[in-house]
Amino acid sequence: MDVQKIMTTNVSCVRSGDTLSTAAGVMWDCECGAGPVVDPTNDEVVGIVTDRDICIAGWSRNLPPSAISVSEAMASEVVTCLATDSVASVESLMRAKQVRRVPVVDRHRRLVGIVSLGDIAVAAERDAAVDTAPSHDVAALLARVSTPRHAPAGVTH
Repeated sequence: MDVQKIMTTNVSCVRSGDTLSTAAGVMWDCECGAGPVVDPTNDEVVGIVTDRDICIAGWSRNLPPSAISVSEAMASEVVTCLATDSVASVESLMRAKQVRRVPVVDRHRRLVGIVSLGDIAVAAERDAAVDTAPSHDVAALLARVSTPRHAPAGVTH
């Protein structure tokens, strides 16, 4: 199955020069936990910012989100895929990079959608109704994405 069959196409994004307050407002309005960051000159995806990024940036600098730009908190090494990529390949990418969301871009890196762990889970549940879903794959993906990358010594989850 291709990503285009399960991705969200109505994606709100932010610009790198926007404030974290703006990004938080977009996430609140869209009921999502992350937003792709696009270049204002050509609409290429240049990053992704999460609700966690916003919280940590504000807390670590002791500043309000309105005083911090998206470019200061976003992940600039963003993992992307194409709409024609298989869901299986995106699952592998999510596992390898430990990300929960992958912006979907065209060949010019312009945003056309986003695919999330939630989208994959919903598709798997839908497919399970016709007895074709590999639910163990979704569980394995969730487990791998949720594994801490750098757990402090002595801390277990």
